Amino acid sequence: MLIRLVGLVTIEPSGAPSRHLSGAQAQVAFARLVIERAGGTERDQLAETVWPEGLPDTWASALRSVVSRVRTFVTMPQDEPGDAALVAQGGRYVLRVPGDAAVDVECAELAVTEANAAFAEGAFAVAQQLASGAVSNLRGSFLPSHEGEWVNAMREQLEELRLTALEVASLSSSALGDEHHALRYAEEAVRRAPFRESAYRCRMTAHKRAGNRAEALRSYHQLRRVLAEELGTDPAPETEAAYLEILRTPEPRAPQRPSAVLDPFLMGVFEVGRNVSGPRPCILGRACATHRGHGAAQSPATSAAASPAA
Repeated sequence: MLIRLVGLVTIEPSGAPSRHLSGAQAQVAFARLVIERAGGTERDQLAETVWPEGLPDTWASALRSVVSRVRTFVTMPQDEPGDAALVAQGGRYVLRVPGDAAVDVECAELAVTEANAAFAEGAFAVAQQLASGAVSNLRGSFLPSHEGEWVNAMREQLEELRLTALEVASLSSSALGDEHHALRYAEEAVRRAPFRESAYRCRMTAHKRAGNRAEALRSYHQLRRVLAEELGTDPAPETEAAYLEILRTPEPRAPQRPSAVLDPFLMGVFEVGRNVSGPRPCILGRACATHRGHGAAQSPATSAAASPAA
């Protein structure tokens, strides 16, 4: 079973159609119950998450209605009577999911951790695969129809996770010589976080590995201008070091076209101004399939030697 909280809130059971949960209140309650399923969620905290601008007068009964919707959503046809997937225990709501259930945001977090470790060990192909998979899992918005302290905190965590995944995917792609994906991931990271220096360094690395020294330097100068104009700061020492390394890298030389190699015999055929008294003899003689049986072209000297004396 796969539970998706980013984008459409869905449950994808193994071998069964996906189930979509509608309604902003039910979605945010389900999301928090999933994230905190290990220890459960206090009833008051769940209510404040559902109604972040203030609890209604009848919030207790309204919360029970929201929880009932979530319980119906998570209950599977094969569940035995009495085996409730969502129960109330000591002022908390506890969501029970199958042991093999996976949650998209948790899978992404684990993948990014493993991608960082693989990159540090030089396993760039593994790092690229894990990081790009995390990026795919985090495509979309987290509960776009809901606001509140808990939702905003989760969005910040997921955005940081997404940016880290983009950077690891870009750097590992650069290390593998995959210029297209290296630049694509770096550009997305810069677009999502225009003041994030590590994202600019990824883009500088992608251009440098692609042999585009000018674009790498231009990316640095863009960062320097943005930081100065918007934040009043200079790039960090790590970024300056990356810039100096690019400066020390020689500009790639343009490839030279190889000199044409001409056949000396053909050069003789196409010499301009040469006084040729007759056609050249075929270099294959009688073995030439084109001339055999049709009278091979002969030079005047050859014709004179072959003709009978007058």
